[in-house]
Amino acid sequence: MANAARRLDLIDTAPAFTEADAERLNARFAGVGTAEMLRELLTTELKGRVAVVSSFGAESAVLLHLIAEIDQDIPLIFLNTQKIFGETLAYRDELSERLGYTDLRVFRPDPYDLAARDQTGLRWSYDPDGCCDLRKVRPLRRALAPFDAWISGRKGFQGKTRTALPRFEIDEGRLKLNPLADWGKDRLDAYFAEHRLPRHPLEAQGYPSIGCSPCTSKVKPGEDPRAGRWRGWDKTECGIHTPGDDPVF
Repeated sequence: MANAARRLDLIDTAPAFTEADAERLNARFAGVGTAEMLRELLTTELKGRVAVVSSFGAESAVLLHLIAEIDQDIPLIFLNTQKIFGETLAYRDELSERLGYTDLRVFRPDPYDLAARDQTGLRWSYDPDGCCDLRKVRPLRRALAPFDAWISGRKGFQGKTRTALPRFEIDEGRLKLNPLADWGKDRLDAYFAEHRLPRHPLEAQGYPSIGCSPCTSKVKPGEDPRAGRWRGWDKTECGIHTPGDDPVF
């Protein structure tokens, strides 16, 4: 009797989502409220496949509250670059506890990477792109490895590079959600007031956009909200929101 043909095990390496999926979702949820959109996705097709990434910055509480109202067990990723303001770390602990998140995941830069490329801890002062790659981009890739999608807190009004921000896009084969893409400052402030959410302690001191302490400065009245990030450098993003750009070392 002839042996049955052996079946080969194949590994599917295709990305979970494509540009066509992002376009489909942008069309599907056009005009749908943010909370309704999140509830539909987080309780059905993205459940167990998605994480939320938060910097616990000046406006982070709005998105985190919206999501906590739906699923407090969703993985919540925070990148501790080891250059973070102490106020941000305290705010992270206060806010995540207050909103009831059960799965806060903190990722740090690889110590071997730091020893090889930033032994003095001063790379930010002469190569901010390289510093961001070591301390944010690479840790985020590790953090997102188990997921097909992730949620970002970016807003279109935050700077000239974000004005055409879609709700859904593709980033390194993953679906990236920007639920607050079309929210303005007034709407965010109203949400803070309605739900009595705590503000980041540095916001009142003149920091509308808060990143790592060496590369964040106060913003003057009338300046772009992100003008205090990497002041003096031709740089507006840390790298985790600019897929395809390979930092030069």
